[in-house]
Amino acid sequence: MTLNPVRTALGLMSGTSLDGIDAAVIRTDGLTYVETGDFITVPYDDGFRERLRGCLGGRGPVGEVERELTELHAGVVRRLAERTGPIDLIGFHGHTILHAPERRRTWQIGDGALLASLTGIAVVHDFRSADVAAGGQGAPLVPLYHQALSADLDRPLAVLNIGGVANVTWLGRRGGKDVLAFDTGPGNALIDDWVLSRTGRPFDADGALAASGTIDQGVLSRLLAAPYFKKQPPKSLDRDGFDVSPVEALNAADGAATLTAFTAGAVARSAALLPQPPLRWLVTGGGRLNGFLMDLLRDMLGVPVEPVDSVGWQGDALEAQAFAYLAVRSRDGLPLSVPGTTGVPRPLTGGRFNEP
Repeated sequence: MTLNPVRTALGLMSGTSLDGIDAAVIRTDGLTYVETGDFITVPYDDGFRERLRGCLGGRGPVGEVERELTELHAGVVRRLAERTGPIDLIGFHGHTILHAPERRRTWQIGDGALLASLTGIAVVHDFRSADVAAGGQGAPLVPLYHQALSADLDRPLAVLNIGGVANVTWLGRRGGKDVLAFDTGPGNALIDDWVLSRTGRPFDADGALAASGTIDQGVLSRLLAAPYFKKQPPKSLDRDGFDVSPVEALNAADGAATLTAFTAGAVARSAALLPQPPLRWLVTGGGRLNGFLMDLLRDMLGVPVEPVDSVGWQGDALEAQAFAYLAVRSRDGLPLSVPGTTGVPRPLTGGRFNEP
């Protein structure tokens, strides 16, 4: 029996891949009880995606785009709530347009008060600012949800999220305090940017373009020599921490192959920073659908690498579910981050609450 109230929470995630809005409903006490429910993904149209891309780095008409982003999220909430019934609380991540924890700055656009007003449901938003203000990295925040889901799985375990940026959660044998998390490096963002610029397609479906190319080992070595990969965790990365310029001289297929190998190689480098080798890696995010990338990870890591769906988790919904979970924790004053996940000096709650 749980001492914390069980709430029905809806989580919303607009990820660094700029692909759209993920929304998921769970019932949880914010501790160990999690019952997953329905979820939907609503892609952004090309016009809004480009307006949002134009705000990265804090540039452009941020206020106008923030309102449009919030209204789009409200529409998604209404669609999902029609299918699931009453919602007690919304966890609204918003969209990261700037992440610079070394300057004590992180910026997720999305108006929590407006979303509460538009939906008539209480909203928790601004999940990262308190952590960054306290000296943490502000990311990743999903590890405590991974920990809740994985209680019955063999450990040490690595959960790898490959969104625009990739991050790993390492879970050790000792339970609650045995957790380490950090951004491994680029995820899908560079691959997507490259494929869009060379083919007009928003991503490399199943890694088919990359699989038809040849990895440029010289370029790959230079990419992996970046100082970020030598830094000890916890650490985090802005979406624009790297760009596609090192592969500009390559053809479309070879550039895609090299950037995909960069994502995989960065993950492989991260394995050396973990306290113990994981027995297996579970992969979530859009990257798990890239067959070429998954094959590279298996080759480089040398242990089983499987999509999270293989253990019954909902890979398309996991991050949105996590922000529903974190919203409940925020309302109960529970930590959203701990020293091993963001480098924050002590376990810390966060988020801002908005009444409808």
